[in-house]
This record gives sequence, structure tokens and C-alpha cells, in this order.
Amino acid sequence: MQLDSNQIREIIPHRYPMQLVDRITDYVPGQWADGIKCVSVNEPFFCGHFPEAHVMPGVLIIEALAQTGAVAILSEEEYKGKIAFFGGIKNARFRRQVKPGDVLNLHCEIISRKGPVGFGKAVATVDGKVAAQAEISFVIGNKE
Repeated sequence: MQLDSNQIREIIPHRYPMQLVDRITDYVPGQWADGIKCVSVNEPFFCGHFPEAHVMPGVLIIEALAQTGAVAILSEEEYKGKIAFFGGIKNARFRRQVKPGDVLNLHCEIISRKGPVGFGKAVATVDGKVAAQAEISFVIGNKE
């Protein structure tokens, strides 16, 4: 199943400039999701990171991975209309720079859950090479 940017907005609350997933290329609700982020020189963060040597901030790569995972968990029927809050990040590693023109391939697998708390394993790649990876935790809550 694929989701375009408008369909993603129906699942997660992120909007410009913080919606960092352009498309979900495949997913299984409650289990995993694959997505892409087409990195453009027009991204607002490139104004300051870095003006003469554009590099996507690692924390935003992790956020894109978390949003991919949020689509996986929030597309499950019992969590529709909820929000996934970051609970933590462990073992984050950054392996290569992500620059304008790169297509960031995002994968997040939900590895365990207990009630509203869960854990995911996430990997971002560019051209088949790992750019970043991390273990992330989340808490499901209400939007209000």
C-alpha cells in the first residue's frame, strides 16, 4: 500500500516545515512502514545548516524515521486520530551525510509494544548505503 503526502497528513499531525516524509511506499499497519524523503536545496534548514556546505541535520533524519514509524502505528485502527510522541532515542549512528538531491529511504519496524508505549528499529539509506540508524521509543496520546 502506498500513501502520498496528503494521505500521510490524514494519519500524522505534522505540517510544513516539519512533515519530513514525502511518500509511504509500503506499510503494514501496526508493524512497519517504508517511506521516502526527497531532499531539496529549498529545505528551510539549509539556510543555516550549513549555508556554504548543505548537510541535512541528523536530528531531522531521525525525525523523518520517527514520522515513518508513526504512520505504521497510527494507521492501526485502534490508534486512528491519536498522536505518537517521542519517548527516546537509543544507539543513534550517522554513517554518511545527506545532501540536496539525495532520496532518503526510510524504514521503521515496530519491534515491541506494551499498551500505549512502543519501540521501533529505524534505518535511513541513500543509494543503498546506511545514512543513519537508531532505536526509537514512542508513547501514543491524544492530540489535545
